[in-house]
Amino acid sequence: MLRAFDRWASHAGQIRPSGAVWVMSFGVFVHRSDSVYDDSPAERYQFPGQYLGRVQACRNDWIIYYEPVKVPATRGYFAVAKVETVVQDPNAPGMYLAVIAPGSYLDFVNPVPFNETEGPIERGLLNPEGRLSGRAQSAVRPIAAADFNRIVELGLADTAELLPRASAIPPSAGMHELPLPFQFEQEPDRTRYLGSRVLRDRIFRRNVLRAYNATCAMTGLHLINGGGRAEVEAAHIRPVEANGPDIVSNGLALSRTMHWMFDRGLISVTDELEIFLSRHINDVDGVRRMIRTSGFIDPPARHAERPHPAFLRWHRDNCFKA
Repeated sequence: MLRAFDRWASHAGQIRPSGAVWVMSFGVFVHRSDSVYDDSPAERYQFPGQYLGRVQACRNDWIIYYEPVKVPATRGYFAVAKVETVVQDPNAPGMYLAVIAPGSYLDFVNPVPFNETEGPIERGLLNPEGRLSGRAQSAVRPIAAADFNRIVELGLADTAELLPRASAIPPSAGMHELPLPFQFEQEPDRTRYLGSRVLRDRIFRRNVLRAYNATCAMTGLHLINGGGRAEVEAAHIRPVEANGPDIVSNGLALSRTMHWMFDRGLISVTDELEIFLSRHINDVDGVRRMIRTSGFIDPPARHAERPHPAFLRWHRDNCFKA
């Protein structure tokens, strides 16, 4: 399945007034999982025309997603992504779409709250008197580089828990060459760090395993090895090689056997989260004994983290062997 914005961009075109020069800047995009807007954070962000100038200023630069404090169990600042372009939404007059650059979206491993001990973590939201300004109510707003760096550094801070075994990290990964903490003044350094496959795989695994309580969604097995690490893997539903994003809703926690079968199209999942098997399996009865007796995967409690139907459909259409 082609990404929806591929179709939109093909005939909508970039929005840029003749002769206009946009100054790139970091931004904050407010998003909530129950939004009335046609958002898909890893792919697109829909917004009304009043924010066009602010979103255009973020084109070719990075933004942070924020979930308002009024949302139950809010995640606060929860992800980072890069805006590739901006197009008119042909299906909604007066609305626009910020198209997210493929492979740039990354969920934070630690959602960052709006407030810390010294006040709002976005220092730029304070007025000269030190009080919260009206900018905090804006659905799209610029953010100072220092605030951006601070939030990203906190959001991506990692520990050893749930990390892959050492043998799973490619020796050529070069992660030791990436400067820390996150204080990159140059865009190439920032993109190189946030685009690191080692960093992304590590954080994607942590987030998926946390969402599924380190339990295989298909077998229900919760196995911990002698070193205290979960013997379960994070599978991309739509693989990275096919522009699958590093978002929890594009992931499944699977045992190694289930992961192998899923990647080879021998097993898949319906939009209703029912597990079904390929006729190419040579031991169907044996596999059925392995999967959960309900015949359905056990999804994360948070609705936004459950497998997205668009990713599941992609797997069935492009990977599953009927």
